[in-house]
Amino acid sequence: MEARLKTNLVIQAAVRLCAFRAVPIAVTRRGDEDAGTILLKLNRRDLGFSVLAQTRGKNGESAWIRATGEALVDEQTADAYIARQIKRDPDLWVVEIEDREGRPVFSGPVL
Repeated sequence: MEARLKTNLVIQAAVRLCAFRAVPIAVTRRGDEDAGTILLKLNRRDLGFSVLAQTRGKNGESAWIRATGEALVDEQTADAYIARQIKRDPDLWVVEIEDREGRPVFSGPVL
């Protein structure tokens, strides 16, 4: 199993990477600084939205799942999913990235 960085450090690194790449990013909800789980809302502009949820692969490695399914959804659907997850996990972080290509900046494959 790999060592885990504190969530706030992972978020800070993503913000810096996006700034370097000139990709708009916003931390829309702060969760637990040390061990909060991350939801990534990808805004693909006119194409729609997807929400990626942080998870672990079968060998414990960092990975992501398409929480709103394979197809892109409208913003209302993405926000409704995020709201439901916040009710279940108050330590959750929510990060929104605006990128037409939908490239996540966090490490780990999308399963």
